[in-house]
Amino acid sequence: MDQGIRAVWYDLPAASKEGYLSWLHNDYLPAVISRPGIMWAAHYEVTGGGANMDKIGEILERPEDGVVPAGQDYVLLVGAGSPHVFFKPIYEEVDAEDRLTVEMLSHRIGERICVFTEEARINGPEFDYRPVASPPGPAIQMGNFRAESLEDEADLAAWYAQYRFPAMARMKGCIATRKLVSVMGWAKHSILYEFTSLEARHEHFQNHESLALDDKVWTNRVINYTLHAPGSPSIGHRIWPAVD
Repeated sequence: MDQGIRAVWYDLPAASKEGYLSWLHNDYLPAVISRPGIMWAAHYEVTGGGANMDKIGEILERPEDGVVPAGQDYVLLVGAGSPHVFFKPIYEEVDAEDRLTVEMLSHRIGERICVFTEEARINGPEFDYRPVASPPGPAIQMGNFRAESLEDEADLAAWYAQYRFPAMARMKGCIATRKLVSVMGWAKHSILYEFTSLEARHEHFQNHESLALDDKVWTNRVINYTLHAPGSPSIGHRIWPAVD
């Protein structure tokens, strides 16, 4: 079971984008998944989630400028059996051993890294779409954030257990939902929704997520006591491995 996830959010300069992506997809990521304990890797381009998600994004509180790196155009996820895999040896130290890797990674702008462990998972109706221990689905929505108080932490956990997870278990187009907590990084919490496509997410999930704009709904309370990283939630499609 892939209990550990290393997540990296970042941007790229236009001038080096093509060369970087070619290296990442053809050389770096195939080498990463051959490392001991690594189960999969997946690279996503963030495309956004539509007008209603833009409205939610405008409401969400963010850290002050400069407190948290602001990269948000790409999300690189690496899965392992345990989060400890990323620390024996330390993942970044392995990267630093190769000169070309150091050079290519230097093109990333606003890089933000978190290592998460899985708190809970629920399968959606499309769970059979993804084989066991394979990369997350063709489309994702991934939030990374903190709560403001201990009382809010309890309310957040209850919201996921009582409200959001049961809804995702029935949501057409949903492969799985994973609630994550941080081992390393700014965000204490993350939520990773997997969908069969961005179109399926838009058709089946967007109206449910848009309830956050209604102050009579529990979700509205949640978005008002959470502090989200720049660009969170990230909504995008997988560009490696290629989607069949």
